[in-house]
Amino acid sequence: MKLLFEKSIQGRSGKYLSECDVPMLDLPSGLERETPPGLPELAETDVSRHYSALESRTFGINDGFYPLGSCTMKYNPKINEKVSSLPGFTGLHPLQPVDSVQGMLEALYLADTYLAQITGMDKMTLQPAAGAHGEFAGLLLFKKYHEERGDTARTKVIVPDSAHGTNPATASMCGMSVVKLPSGGDGCIDMEKLRAVVGPDTAGIMLTNPNTLGIFESNILEITKIVHEAGGLCYYDGANLNAIAGVMRPGDMGFDCIHLNLHKTFSTPHGGGGPGSGAVGCKDFLIKYLPGPQINKAGETYRFEASPQSFGNLLAFYGNALTVLRALAFIMAYGKDGLPRMSQHAVLNANYLKHRLSERFRIFNRGLCMHEFVISMEREAKEHGVAAIDMAKSFLDNGMMAPTMYFPLIVKEALMVEPTETEGKETLDNVADIYIRLYDEAMANPEAAKLFPRNTVIGRPDEVEAARNPRVRYK
Repeated sequence: MKLLFEKSIQGRSGKYLSECDVPMLDLPSGLERETPPGLPELAETDVSRHYSALESRTFGINDGFYPLGSCTMKYNPKINEKVSSLPGFTGLHPLQPVDSVQGMLEALYLADTYLAQITGMDKMTLQPAAGAHGEFAGLLLFKKYHEERGDTARTKVIVPDSAHGTNPATASMCGMSVVKLPSGGDGCIDMEKLRAVVGPDTAGIMLTNPNTLGIFESNILEITKIVHEAGGLCYYDGANLNAIAGVMRPGDMGFDCIHLNLHKTFSTPHGGGGPGSGAVGCKDFLIKYLPGPQINKAGETYRFEASPQSFGNLLAFYGNALTVLRALAFIMAYGKDGLPRMSQHAVLNANYLKHRLSERFRIFNRGLCMHEFVISMEREAKEHGVAAIDMAKSFLDNGMMAPTMYFPLIVKEALMVEPTETEGKETLDNVADIYIRLYDEAMANPEAAKLFPRNTVIGRPDEVEAARNPRVRYK
C-alpha cells in the first residue's frame, strides 16, 4: 500500500479553508523556514480513500472478538461518542474563563465523585493522560507523603512478579528501587516472602487485584495490613477493575491510592494507543499532594483550586476531558445497579470460556477465575513444537484478534484471554469451537501451524530479524 507521500501529485489540492478572519502577522526574522514543508499534495478524494483503505487493513472491536487480556477491549456504546461530541463540550478552550465553562466543570466534578465512590477513595484527579501516567502520579503522591514526614529512607517499592511491566518502570522513573516479590505456587503473593522484604525502607507496594493470572488475592486484607504496619503505602493498579467494579472497592481492601484506566473499564476506545485517561484516586491524607488544579464546588459554582503542597502538574491543562465524558456517560448509563452486573458478566464469560477451552488447553488456574485466565502452551511447545505465538497467529485467520501473548512472564508460553462482558454466549461458543479446532489441527500438523496467518493483509514476518534490525523510518 502506497503512502500519502507516494500518492502526491504536484499541484493537486484539497484546500477548503475559508479566508483568515484575523490579522495576519509575519514571523520574526530567523524563525521562517528555508524551504516549504514537504507535505503531500492530494485531493480530498485521495485522502478519504487512503484512510478507508487503512481502516480495512486493521482489526478493531467492531470487527470481531478481541480478547486482549488485562486491556479490556470491549464494545464502546455509541452514546458515549454522542455525549463527548456535543458542541457545548467540543467547542471549549482550556483557557476560557471558569465562569464560562461551568457545564464542563460540573460534568468533570460528577465523574470525580462517581469514580471516588466506585473505588472507595476520597478524591480523584483526572489529569493523568494514561494508565502509566496515573501510576507515575500515584507514586509521586507516595514520595511526597514520605518526604513531607521526613521519612526519606523509604525508597523501595515492592512489585509482584505478576505485575504489569509499567509498575517497575514507574517506580524507577520516580527514583525508587524495585523489590521483586515472587508469587507462590497458587499464583498469589507469597505471604512469608512479603513479610521478609517489608521494612523501614519500604515506600509502598504496587498491586493488581485480581492479578494478571485472573486470580483474586484471597489474603488482600493481610497484604495491605503488613505493608501499612511497616510504614508503607498501598497502590492499586486498576487495569483489572473490570472484574470487580461495583462489587467491591479497592479502598475497602486497604489501598491508599489507585489509578483507573477509563479507556478500559469504562469503555472508551483505546486501540492504537489512545485516547486514554489514567484517573487517580486517593485517600484523604494524600489529597493535598494531588496534581493541581482540582475542581471543587462552592455553593452552585465550580472552580479550580490548587493545593500549595501539590507535587505539581502532569499536563499543561486538566486532562483528556472528552475521554472522561465518555466514561461518565458509560457509568451513568449502567448506574449503581448496572455496574455490578457488568463485572459479574465479565467474570461469568471468562469462566464459561475457560471451562470450554479446558477440554484441550492447559490453563494455569484450574479453579474459578475472575475476568481473565492464562493458557500455557509450554507442553505443546516442547512435545510438538507448537508455541503460543503459533496458536495466536492462527486465530488471526479466523475473524478474531489474538489474546495477549507471553504475559505474565511467570507462565511459560502464555496466552492471556479476557472475553469481557459485552460478548454473548453465541460468540463465546463459536470462539471455543474455533480454538479447539485449531488446537487439534496444530497437534496433527505442527509444521502447518507455523505458517499462520495465511489470509491477513500482512503475513508472518521474520520477528527475529525485525527485532534485531528494525526499520523505523520510511525510505
